[in-house]
Amino acid sequence: MLSGKNIVIIGGTSGLGLSAAKAFIALGGKVVAVGKDDSSMVDAKKALGQSAHLVAGDATKSDCAVEAIKSCLEKFGLLHGLYHVAGGSGRSMGDGPLHELTLDGWNRTLELNLTSLMLSNQAAVRTFREQKSEGTILNMSSVLAWSPSPRHFATHAYAAAKGAVISFSKALASHYAADSIRVNVIAPGLVDTPMSQRARRNAEIMAFIKTKQPLDSGRIGHPADLDGLALYFMSDQSRFTTGQVIAVDGGWGVSEGQM
Repeated sequence: MLSGKNIVIIGGTSGLGLSAAKAFIALGGKVVAVGKDDSSMVDAKKALGQSAHLVAGDATKSDCAVEAIKSCLEKFGLLHGLYHVAGGSGRSMGDGPLHELTLDGWNRTLELNLTSLMLSNQAAVRTFREQKSEGTILNMSSVLAWSPSPRHFATHAYAAAKGAVISFSKALASHYAADSIRVNVIAPGLVDTPMSQRARRNAEIMAFIKTKQPLDSGRIGHPADLDGLALYFMSDQSRFTTGQVIAVDGGWGVSEGQM
């Protein structure tokens, strides 16, 4: 499915990105995975072995995606796809409900989830245009962009950033469609990743998720639940699809959720 495809994953050494890297490699893709945390780099190396090239970098820095794509070109020749997974909760940095939100929490949450994505998308688009080739970009949003959970997930800067990911991606999809550069978005519900451990350890939240994400007996998502859609968007099967936002949320967006 991905034979001959060279893909850069920003945030590819843990959680959703690592799961995707394994899936891409299993179906013939070549991967450059970018990670920031040293321990995740070690774990990714064990999981991916020689099948992926790992790059250490901070996605919020302007040179991170540029260097990752440069590595992809040096190793594999061309760039075919970018999957931007990097981001995370700003709760520990001051994000929260508006009346508690700090300016630093707002700025750092947007930098982590939106600025980093802008930088990676910019680097990829510039590369596709320089190559005079088609390309695919897949960005990560969240169901919280349009389906808030005021009791358990009241992080308003995060919701704003993930909403902006959608509008930004649609604007790119429109502008670059004539260049055969497609841009799409996955919006997951609550998935079992390092970011979700606060919720995972909270019995009240897990009881809520049981009814908010009722598919498959009501559970938290697994990283692999997103892999099929990521494979589709990275492959030629999606070459006539752009500007789309698809939720992988276990039914979050169509369920009330019981307290």
